[in-house]
Amino acid sequence: MASLLLALAAAATGLYAGFLLCFLTGIMPGLRPLPDDQFAAAMRSFNEKVPGPVFLVLFLGVIAFPVAALVVPVDGRTSAEGGLVVGALACAVLSHLVTVSGNIPLNSALAAAEDGDDSAARRAFESRWNALHRIRTALSTGAFALLVAAAV
Repeated sequence: MASLLLALAAAATGLYAGFLLCFLTGIMPGLRPLPDDQFAAAMRSFNEKVPGPVFLVLFLGVIAFPVAALVVPVDGRTSAEGGLVVGALACAVLSHLVTVSGNIPLNSALAAAEDGDDSAARRAFESRWNALHRIRTALSTGAFALLVAAAV
């Protein structure tokens, strides 16, 4: 059971990190040249659609599966393996804290500015959101690497 939970933790975290990496390397650079009104409309649309069921399973799974893998007793788990899972969990929690305290409030502010000045809304949003996104992507990728290391 613990091996299955560790595999689920690695899979969920890898998929989540990959999703964040796609935004970092493809979507945000693709949106960069758009005029302010199109950029704001696209981000508002993403922010409405992303938190769907699949995303929420991954978002919650990157915390729940490592916790479950730590709680379930395992014969033969070394302290190093347990430490890798704890490290991964710490990275995932920090990534979520960045999301909840930084990216989501910026998303909400962009949504609230829908009938206002898109240029001002973009200036208040884009560079800060991207900086926070780089942090959470790095943390999530680190969590994935640690879980893979624990599993092998």
